Amino acid sequence: MLLAIDAGNTNVVFALLNEGEIRARWRIATDPRRTADEYAVWLNQLLMLEGYSIADVDAVIIATVVPRALHNLQVLAEKYFRVQPLLVGHAPVEWGIELDVEQPSSVGADRVVNAIAAHHLYEGDLIVIDFGTATTFDVIDYTGAYKGGIIAAGINLSLDALVAAAAKLPKIAIAPPENRSVIGRTTEAQMHIGVFWGYVAMMEGLVARIRAEIGRPTKVISTGGLAVLFDENSDIFDAIAPDLTIQGLALLHERSLKI
Repeated sequence: MLLAIDAGNTNVVFALLNEGEIRARWRIATDPRRTADEYAVWLNQLLMLEGYSIADVDAVIIATVVPRALHNLQVLAEKYFRVQPLLVGHAPVEWGIELDVEQPSSVGADRVVNAIAAHHLYEGDLIVIDFGTATTFDVIDYTGAYKGGIIAAGINLSLDALVAAAAKLPKIAIAPPENRSVIGRTTEAQMHIGVFWGYVAMMEGLVARIRAEIGRPTKVISTGGLAVLFDENSDIFDAIAPDLTIQGLALLHERSLKI
């Protein structure tokens, strides 16, 4: 079985796959100081709860945008799973798609993996919106080439900055306002409106501008933890793909077997 590891700025996601099908997934807060031994103890317990064991894993693939986290994840694969992990973006598995941007090496591994999976699953020109620590908009053309995109502060990051900078504003949950009015009658309601509907307006506005620049019909695919929440309150999404990054990792692993 394949253990796919996606190490992001906020969480590390581990997914267990068998022949491309996700059998289990777990996440843990990203901490570059966490050792391979700590990961192993945690994973061993979770594997057993799902009816699996460390011995069931015979391949590991790792994608990370946190360089300091990579070493301990490599040690985890080598010491406990006794395999040499595939590192996304490094030989022997190259991207397999064109990175048509000025600085290809600066594109995050998660964004390229999302592009690979999106082009495999959907036809035509695509915009992939990934809700994470940052919200990213990635443009993939109909040939599968990665054309670039946008990086915006994630909604949680925006809210945290607002609360931190304004002493009298309360901490609120990320949720749509109770009604669809955009005129708040309380401080808390006004914050909900500004944060939530402001974010929806930002997404819809950027998608409209990207589509106009592409000049062809373009599908919008969303992924990440808040994708469903925004899908319920906007009509810009053509598909929700919560496991897009993991699906991309599985595709890259499959490609490695053919080398």
